[in-house]
Amino acid sequence: MPKMKSKKALMKRIRVTGSGKIKRHSAYVSHLAPNKTHKQKRHLRKAKLVSKSDIKRIKFLIIK
Repeated sequence: MPKMKSKKALMKRIRVTGSGKIKRHSAYVSHLAPNKTHKQKRHLRKAKLVSKSDIKRIKFLIIK
């Protein structure tokens, strides 16, 4: 059976931290900015961590 390949589309969107957590960027940033408050846009600029419920599923997709 051949080796599992990691999902390259996902690899471009996330980073794994030194402690093994997964960082991601926020959604809702690309357009319709005038409808959002300054506070909302400011918080969306920061990277977020992937939630605990999704980590197992995502780690399976990034296995090399």
